[in-house]
Amino acid sequence: MLLDSLNPAAVAAGADVGDAVRIDGVTLSRSDLVGAATSVAERVAGARQVAVLARPTAATVLAITGCLIAGVPVVPVPADVGAAERRHILTDSGAQAWLGDKPDDLGGIGHIPVRLHARSWHRYAEPSLDATALIIYTSGTTGLPKGVLVSRRAIAADIDMLAEAWQWTPADTLVHGLPLYHVHGLVLGLLGSLRIGNRFVHTGKPAPEAYAQAVGEYGGSLLFGVPTVWSRIVEDGSAARALAPARLLVSGSAALPVPVFDGLAALSGHRPVERYGSTESLITLSTRVDGERRPGSVGLPLNGVRTRLRSEDGAEVAHDGESIGRLYVSSPTLFDGYLNRPDATAEVLSDDGWYHTGDVATIDGDGMHRIVGRESVDLIKSGGFRIGAGEIETVLLGHEGVREAAVIGAPDDDLGQRIVAFVVGDAEPEALIEFVARELSVHKRPRVVRIVDSLPRNAMGKVLKKELTQWL
Repeated sequence: MLLDSLNPAAVAAGADVGDAVRIDGVTLSRSDLVGAATSVAERVAGARQVAVLARPTAATVLAITGCLIAGVPVVPVPADVGAAERRHILTDSGAQAWLGDKPDDLGGIGHIPVRLHARSWHRYAEPSLDATALIIYTSGTTGLPKGVLVSRRAIAADIDMLAEAWQWTPADTLVHGLPLYHVHGLVLGLLGSLRIGNRFVHTGKPAPEAYAQAVGEYGGSLLFGVPTVWSRIVEDGSAARALAPARLLVSGSAALPVPVFDGLAALSGHRPVERYGSTESLITLSTRVDGERRPGSVGLPLNGVRTRLRSEDGAEVAHDGESIGRLYVSSPTLFDGYLNRPDATAEVLSDDGWYHTGDVATIDGDGMHRIVGRESVDLIKSGGFRIGAGEIETVLLGHEGVREAAVIGAPDDDLGQRIVAFVVGDAEPEALIEFVARELSVHKRPRVVRIVDSLPRNAMGKVLKKELTQWL
């Protein structure tokens, strides 16, 4: 079954040892989860799909778990999403009701509360693995958000592949403070824990002191974070050192700057695992517990995953660690299409099962993958050269006067695109231009460096480069 650790037979046989979930001041044992989530399942069984306001609360955990037990697709809705986007998600998904925490605006549909202390021991037949488990909406950077259909089979396959790569077992205590409406926090963090059977601790917010406390007080062994989280932990040296007893630190959702990787290694003793994926593909690449963890690399394809690099004309791109190509993925974890959008599905998902990720990458002779960024904003064509923004950002972050950096291409009548860097720090722009020219090729130097107070980021810590283009 998808949620293996919640099998009533396993719980009855003694799997209910200690707490299974700690979130928002509430502790749930495994029998609490089975009983309360099954009570939720009884209230929603037969629904087409329901919306869950994905706050980090026990009600959210039980709402999502109850739907999965009953075989009802869940539409996780960010708590801070704007009114127009929320209306679009509700209308497009066809959600019949809100389940769990109640939003301020119901959007014309009903609300079903979750009773934390209700219990039911009804046995539900396991839904088909091909059934839709989640409808996760994209961030909408290229138009209205699209509903990604994620099957139970894809989720189970991905968690099992990661368990093998990370040696993830029921003995772990998984800790994170990430949102419960994306792959990282929801699929890997919560559903991964419910499938593997490890204890899950949500810190509410991903604050350095909260992560440190979770390791010391709850024995956190497997920690998930985005680069912004790890950067703040490195800045708070005591928090980083407090992570030393953990087993594994995992970073994802955006590229981890090399200085942050090195800072974690120096302060905590852990070289973090980096991984790559998307809502459409789940996680497909990762460095391994028993393999090389190279700064700036997202590692190798997980078992069952294939990748390929193609040029703009469809030709194969050399695996030399330098040549940049469009990344395609074939995996048992791929989505089943965009809800109500066969046109958009056909644009990225081929008939023979290859997903066009929209990212550009390099692969070296050992098969190690490095993500350069998005085709639309991170592949810069300047003076006849194809340049990856991520490579320049990595170099800039190695300068002592730079705390954050983002690089984009701006239209240029002569070069096609000129390289523009936005930097948070106290370095002089001209010094940074010369620094990049020395560390890389001259043609990769920024033509313009702008010092800013902060970079625009989304909830997962990714820099909003489309917004940066408006700053030019």
